[in-house]
Amino acid sequence: MGRYSQSEIESFVRGVLRDGFCVLPAHIAREKVGAWRAAFRPLLERHIEREGHRLNRGPSRYYVTLPFAAPFADPEVFEDEDILGVVRGLVGEDALLCQLATDTPLLGSDYQDVHRDAPPLFPEWGRETPPFQLAVNFPLVDVTEENGPFEVARATHMLSKEEGLRRLERGEARLEPLMLRAGDVMVRDVRGLHRGTPNRTPEPRPMVVLGYSRRWLFRPEVSIRVPRATLEALSERARFLLRFNPVVERLDDEGEEVYQSFAY
Repeated sequence: MGRYSQSEIESFVRGVLRDGFCVLPAHIAREKVGAWRAAFRPLLERHIEREGHRLNRGPSRYYVTLPFAAPFADPEVFEDEDILGVVRGLVGEDALLCQLATDTPLLGSDYQDVHRDAPPLFPEWGRETPPFQLAVNFPLVDVTEENGPFEVARATHMLSKEEGLRRLERGEARLEPLMLRAGDVMVRDVRGLHRGTPNRTPEPRPMVVLGYSRRWLFRPEVSIRVPRATLEALSERARFLLRFNPVVERLDDEGEEVYQSFAY
């Protein structure tokens, strides 16, 4: 059973439709977040050693895929009643889970260009559609002004990128930093204009991203490799969420990161 009533879930949904994002405060136990943080640190170090030459997300900023294994393959997170309530209210009852990863700026990172995480479905139409892809984000540390807060321009998800940038230039919209605390959960439409900012501290600032989308959306650059034994132990609902992801016999080394084109 979730923490929020149906009317409260509907309010979160309206918030995303209006602003492009909403925040569920203190939603994940800090102890759980701490376990993710401890398990993530060696993954980040290995990624930097192997893939540190890739600068597509900017200097000292790394996108690291998380393995679908403990502690990250946690139904209490990706199958959370409240998170799924908001997700389904935005992209349908048959939504799927297609991404499990992190974005982490380190000391030496810089401002990203303002961007969206997906292009419009029908650019020739000249209008935006209802939501089709969501990012569910939560930081593994408290976010401060110094360690690289995510900045988002409210209510730009239903504008073209060009119009959103014009509104930013004219002061009709602004980039606002989100000072999320460890345990806070943000649900956002990936089309909202946003950017990463510099981490000016010696400690990483990892942000988890769970990607949910409508069932018909396929982006080959993202997926979750699900071990067969893990899949068989999950609930029917969890298997439904993961139904289009590749099933593997075991998790080997991830190899090269394939999600290189991310900004639109």
